[in-house]
Amino acid sequence: MSDRVRPWHGVMVATALPLRDDLTVDLDRYAEHCRWLVDGGCDGIVPNGSLGEYQTLTPEERARVMETAVEAVGGANVMAGVGAYGAAESRAWAERAGEAGCGSVLLLPPNAYRAGEAAVLDHYREVARAGVPVVAYNNPYDTKVDLTPALLARLFDEGLIVAVKEFSGDARRAYEIAELAPGLDLLVGSDDVLLELAVAGAVGWIAGYPNALPASSVELYRAATAGDLATALPLYRSLHPLLRWDSRTEFVQAIKLSMDLAGRYGGPCRPPRLPLDAEQEAVVRAATEKALAEGLR
Repeated sequence: MSDRVRPWHGVMVATALPLRDDLTVDLDRYAEHCRWLVDGGCDGIVPNGSLGEYQTLTPEERARVMETAVEAVGGANVMAGVGAYGAAESRAWAERAGEAGCGSVLLLPPNAYRAGEAAVLDHYREVARAGVPVVAYNNPYDTKVDLTPALLARLFDEGLIVAVKEFSGDARRAYEIAELAPGLDLLVGSDDVLLELAVAGAVGWIAGYPNALPASSVELYRAATAGDLATALPLYRSLHPLLRWDSRTEFVQAIKLSMDLAGRYGGPCRPPRLPLDAEQEAVVRAATEKALAEGLR
């Protein structure tokens, strides 16, 4: 077990999923990647998130990905993504995560339609019954449901969530969340507002680009949360041309390309994701090669 009291704190890497050329899942390579990230200083692993292409996985594949992460780094260090179209399915995934020993789960609001507040509350109540600490995931762009600070406060007051992965990109929300829901842990959700949210009190980062550059990403996070801006700001400026891809539609392809360039295996994506177009690939390639040339790792 992790000795961290709250295993959703720190740098939790939303892992990219290695696919072979025939687009089957390479679980051995995934296990090695999870171990490499934790051995390199990251605090934990988030399988079956959007970066892990969970929407394209069969139930059997999704289960094996979570189980592989647990076997690789220990369950307490795993925050399993349990997003699904309905609360019953999400609860089933949360129960399975609890049985595997996961320290927490990451839960989107209902994402099949633009759910209202009552539906969101019911969704989180149902999944909370699984008994595993729930981290809410606020991604209003993709879900069309905004977990506002006021709504997060309601979820927290009912004891349904322990933290929020904040992906709105609006750093101002950090202060309102702290005012309305003292004790709710704020986790950075989009790589390109890491510094802003760290300064505002974030205690964790559900991160994309550590898949390619873990050492520099961890150094940035530690410096930012410690208030060491002399270290953090230059690193942030150097990494930001890459970090901003985490908020773009093609973030999976971009991060996998950077992994390939950094000597890790990124590999292909499953449809409906297509390869980057020539212009996008050139931008990601140039930014990654520049970062590597500057000694970022």
